[in-house]
Order: sequence, then C-alpha cells, then structure tokens
Amino acid sequence: MAQGGKLQDKLIVLFGGSGFLGNYVAQSLIDRGARLRIASRHPEDAFSLKPLANLGQLQFARCDLLNEQSVERCLAGAHGVVNMVGAFGGSMELLMGDAAGRLAAKAKEAGARSFVQISALAADPNGEAEYARAKAKGERLIRDAFPEATILRPPVLFGKDDEFVNMFAGLISTFPVLPVFAPDAKLQLLYVDDAAEAVTVALADAEVHGGNTYEIAGPKAVTMMELNRMIAAAQRRDRHFIPLPDSVSKLFAMMPGTPMSTDQWLMLKDGDVPSGAHPGIEKLGIEPRPLDLFLDKWMVRYRKHGRFSEKGDYAL
Repeated sequence: MAQGGKLQDKLIVLFGGSGFLGNYVAQSLIDRGARLRIASRHPEDAFSLKPLANLGQLQFARCDLLNEQSVERCLAGAHGVVNMVGAFGGSMELLMGDAAGRLAAKAKEAGARSFVQISALAADPNGEAEYARAKAKGERLIRDAFPEATILRPPVLFGKDDEFVNMFAGLISTFPVLPVFAPDAKLQLLYVDDAAEAVTVALADAEVHGGNTYEIAGPKAVTMMELNRMIAAAQRRDRHFIPLPDSVSKLFAMMPGTPMSTDQWLMLKDGDVPSGAHPGIEKLGIEPRPLDLFLDKWMVRYRKHGRFSEKGDYAL
C-alpha cells in the first residue's frame, strides 16, 4: 500500500461510491493512504473493499442525495468530495441536476477543499436525452456553488466487470445473428482504472485542476459495428451482424424490458467522443489504455471451450 503523498490521511467522501466506477476510485484512493467514506443508498454493495483497507481507513454511510440532513452528516469532516451519482430513470434532472448542485453547496459549507463531479461527454443543456440535459444542469449548479470544483466528462467506461462490453459479449456468445444499433456511431471508451486515476489526480492536485472541465476519453474511437466485431473475434466466434436503421432501433429502445432505454439510445446514436472544447485526460498526466489491450484476455470465459480453446478455433 502506498504511503505518504498529498492525500495521506485526508478524508474523501465518495457519493455513489458503491457503484462500478466508485469501486475503482476507492481502490485508487486507499492505495494512496486516504481515509474514505462510501456514501450510498446501498453501501453494503461496497463491502468487498474492506480487505483492501487498513484499520480505520474505510467507513460506510447510508445516504440519500435527495435528503439534505443525510448529505450533511456524510460531509462532516470531509477534505474532498466526489460525486458519482447517476441514473437512467426516475427524475434525472432532480438527482443529477438540482441534488448535485445542493451537494456542492453543502460541501463548500462543510469546508471541503476539493470537489470532483463525474459528468458525461454527452452533457448538453440542449440535448435530446434527459440524461444529457440533467448532467449539464448539474455542471452549471456545481460550478456556481463550488467554483473550484473539477468536472470530469467520461464516455462509456469499460472494465472486466462492466455492464456495457459484457452485455454485448453475452449476446454475441449466445446468438449467431445479431442486430447492431447505431452501427456507425463512434465511441471512445475509457478504461475504468484510468478514469479512477483521473479522479485521484484531480483530488490530489486540486490547486492545479480545480475550476477546470476535462473530457476524459480513451485513446481511439471505434464504431458500434467495429466494437461488436472486436468482441466476436476475441471470443473466436463467427457471427453475422445486421446494421439496424435508427427508426427500427428507436422503436426497440422504447419497448419495456429491453436492455437499452430511450435515453441511452439517443446518446448512443449521437456517438460518445470528446468535443475538443475542453482538455483531455492527457492534461491530467494519464496515458489512457485501449480496449484491445485487455479484450482477448477478458473474453476467454465467453469462448466455447474457455481456456481450452485453441487460437485457431472458431465457434458457431
């Protein structure tokens, strides 16, 4: 475990810290000697972090971002705050807009020295998707309440346990013919470890990065069609992909019980790449790693014979 450094023994509160990104941010901060408070509606989802921390280094708090008293209790003594709360349902404007702004204001009142907001590349006050508009509103309110906040705009994140690449991997391992939504849409996926490192750098060097917005993305863009083919190749499966027109995939996304919501479809068809209006992850001193660096290893479990597959074998 790393010792010393700017975050040693500093209390960092991770709102939404029990989620996918939160787990990796927590590990990065634990390694740097920070004290952590995981604030979440379901903090038990992060109990797997306990063996990684020293005695007294990790605390869990049940928190509802819409409840001001709950938020205030979680902020007590905080040196830094990270807001990773997000959702594709309910009142997104309330949760990711208004509540995010109130959190920043409460953090400022509590004396926090740094604040990191996890927004999205898709954030747009005029966006078609409610999610995009909600994230943009959150950015504006946070900047008003906590001018020194660092705003990070990531794309879709990938990791060995993500819900994006693995969703497609599961489908590709099951069906010989698959439709592809928005086949020409470009995504610049970011490795979750690199995203976590960006959060840590923003907290550790708040005097440098505070007040800035960063578009943190992976090193290269791939289309949805290319992504599906990459996954199939890593599984060593012969698959046929059918590009779907937007009119058809939109109707599918509107149906109940489908794996993609209308908001997710709206953002997917528009792509998920940096606008270039803000500095990238390289300005945080991070060289992002590409998906193809990991994909072959991660797809082993989806192959027909798992680790016993031969390199030249292709499954139907």
